[in-house]
Amino acid sequence: MNPQDCIFFHLTTASKKAGRYWKDQVAPFGVTGVQAMVLNFLLEEDQISSIKLSKRTSLDSATLTGILDRLESIKLISRQAYAGDRRAISVCLTERGREIAESTWNMIETANQSYLKNLSKEETLILKSLLSKI
Repeated sequence: MNPQDCIFFHLTTASKKAGRYWKDQVAPFGVTGVQAMVLNFLLEEDQISSIKLSKRTSLDSATLTGILDRLESIKLISRQAYAGDRRAISVCLTERGREIAESTWNMIETANQSYLKNLSKEETLILKSLLSKI
């Protein structure tokens, strides 16, 4: 098999391109693409345990901890003991974090349309469906 025919090559290439594109979109807000994604998940559900946030974002604990450290250092989130379980950590948006999350959230639809502009609506639906199956 030719390496360029390998599905992992295509998925990795597509993922890198998408990551760079989203990173460029959110760079004016002073966050990385992954940080913006985490902020958007917090906008959807704030004051969430770090364990639940890890599951929702599909990020392992170590990776998420590093991202949260950086977001906390730039005062976009705060962490505190989770109500009812002092061993767990609750992650909360700060006022500034909420503003940035709302700004990046408002960009998602436009960024999606722009990134997928070479695909028809039907192709976009098929792509999303196929990706969700793997």
